[in-house]
Amino acid sequence: MRNIAYNRAIELLHKVASPNGFLASAEKTTNYQRVWARDGVICGLAALASGDEMLIETFKKTLETLANNQHSNGTIPSNVLIDGSFKEVSYGGLAGRVDAVTWFVIGVCQYAKQTDNAEFVTKYKSHIEKCLSLLEAWEFNNKHLMYVPLSGNWADEYITDGYVLYDQLLRIWALKSYNYFQKDGVISNKIDKIVEQVEINFIPKSTGEKYHQRAYDEMNFQDFMPCSFSPSGYKTQFDAFANSLVLLLNIGSKEFQKKIIDFSNSLASETNLGLIPAFWPPVFPNDEHWNLLKNNCKYEFRNYPYEFHNGGSWPMVNGFFGLALLSNDKNADAEIILERINHANAKSEFSFYENFNTTTQEPNGVAFCAWSAAASVLVHQSLYNNFKIFF
Repeated sequence: MRNIAYNRAIELLHKVASPNGFLASAEKTTNYQRVWARDGVICGLAALASGDEMLIETFKKTLETLANNQHSNGTIPSNVLIDGSFKEVSYGGLAGRVDAVTWFVIGVCQYAKQTDNAEFVTKYKSHIEKCLSLLEAWEFNNKHLMYVPLSGNWADEYITDGYVLYDQLLRIWALKSYNYFQKDGVISNKIDKIVEQVEINFIPKSTGEKYHQRAYDEMNFQDFMPCSFSPSGYKTQFDAFANSLVLLLNIGSKEFQKKIIDFSNSLASETNLGLIPAFWPPVFPNDEHWNLLKNNCKYEFRNYPYEFHNGGSWPMVNGFFGLALLSNDKNADAEIILERINHANAKSEFSFYENFNTTTQEPNGVAFCAWSAAASVLVHQSLYNNFKIFF
């Protein structure tokens, strides 16, 4: 099964490979027939893992498309539509997308390292420097954590805002990726400062001056880092993507990292799909943040409990959890997660759905979703062919 699933994933990545980069889906859905920053880079990482020259070239084109359409202020497009001579560039919908900037930097540097092409970083050095300057400005208070608007990242219809854990971690990864080539003491110091603030503000019983001491003191911390906090307090949900990045970036003590792994594995084992939901627990109509969730959609409401970001299960997110398990020598657990990713991707004759209802197992969102395929490729190649993304 695993080889069949891998080959079908590679086939889908070939189908979404366009002359301008990876499209988000092979399905003819308008917004998905575009080159997206985060989707494209995640597919690009899978391309590097596969060793497929055509897919690797498509990753390069993805990065070129994003770089060529960088805004003068440094913003990287959320997505780009190119249809013949017609081009449409989006930097976000209801809010700009902070993670498009960090994914671009990560993508350029990962491509350069895996292809042994340091000149690629040099080529886009000015683009990267603009990105890093913009990320610095988004701190607003110059205290090392970025302030992210509601709807400002991949969870674009969810409740996270303010000091969002996921975005701080992507910034750390982006800086570390760039500094692999730069060897700059200023960047090294910045990385240390951001890591320090993440540990001070997102880990229980930590020492150091907190951003929001009263909210921190009232927070009921569990065996993971909460998804975000702002002047109004903490949002307490478990963010599977962010906590996977915590493990991959080796942040916090080994004891705390073990708690994250144990919590994640336990949560996955309790679901019908055997996958970890993107955010948990779901927000319900009688909860404090329901109206915030309900109103955060541009077109139709999709975040019903157990679906989409609101407790839905995404193969892509579980792919990063699988990588996190491998980084902690949990190979047997990673094999189980890969098996479950492949099982989800195989539903409806390998339709590679975007996400699934965690209770009913019914698919949600778009079919033939490229990063659902990328998840399978990344974990498969990391498990069986010793591919390593660098963090």
